[in-house]
Amino acid sequence: MTVTAVVTITHDRDAHLHRQRVGLAADPPDLHVVVGMGEAPRLTPVPDAPPVLLLDLPVPDSGLPLAAARNAGAAAALHAGADLLVLLDVDCIPAPRMLRRYRDAARTAAAPALLCGPVHYLPPPPPGGYPHTGLADLAPPHPARPAPPDGEVVPEDRLALFWSLSFAVTAATWTAAGGFCEEYTGYGGEDTDYALMAAAAGVGLHWVGGATAFHQHHPPARDTPARVAEIVRNATLFRRRNGWWPMTGWLTDLAARGAVEFDPGRDVLALPRPPPVSAPRVSGTPHP
Repeated sequence: MTVTAVVTITHDRDAHLHRQRVGLAADPPDLHVVVGMGEAPRLTPVPDAPPVLLLDLPVPDSGLPLAAARNAGAAAALHAGADLLVLLDVDCIPAPRMLRRYRDAARTAAAPALLCGPVHYLPPPPPGGYPHTGLADLAPPHPARPAPPDGEVVPEDRLALFWSLSFAVTAATWTAAGGFCEEYTGYGGEDTDYALMAAAAGVGLHWVGGATAFHQHHPPARDTPARVAEIVRNATLFRRRNGWWPMTGWLTDLAARGAVEFDPGRDVLALPRPPPVSAPRVSGTPHP
């Protein structure tokens, strides 16, 4: 019998977490591990929701410990006896068949794999919030990722497409891949780094049709100045660890807006230098 644990990391997303828990109640896992970063999430009762194990991780000055929080949540789930881990972003509402499709794919996989389901990015919620059904009608799957037909599992060679929004691994695969690199703090880079480490350990990447999640709307994090500094730091760390620049679409867009200096041909990524401060002008006649 498969013991399934969903691992969710969160910071200041109590309403999104509540809607995720409502979604999980339709096909509950055996355990829901919720890792609060710098806070204890407030939970309100949800009928038929799975039991919750709450963790609280301190936040360093460098930013939210996304990588470390995922590792801590996975470790707690494994300690509780889980043999299938589903890491689900706090903004994601699972479709009713999501966990079932992940279980099916994990059971039939011929080799260790990162199993990723399609994600639909929802528009802002209507008055009264998102409906409990019909979310797929509000937005199509993300166009930059494959969305196989329900029940199909499709291998993927493009490791940079991996995302931690919604993915599943067996306990053995998680142990083989070694978890996320905790040098990453704040936003960006740790997903692709993890996929590369997993591939080096012999773990493939597959897309799972029907393991669908719906991403609740929020403004793009990379538009926040503090997140831009984190992206620059994490992209530089990724370049040092792996020899190439990640997130080139984001970095090129940020460079076009003047938010960063990015020239991959010269191997340059930096925050813009502040303009020099001119010395104050002194008026009046100088004394002899």
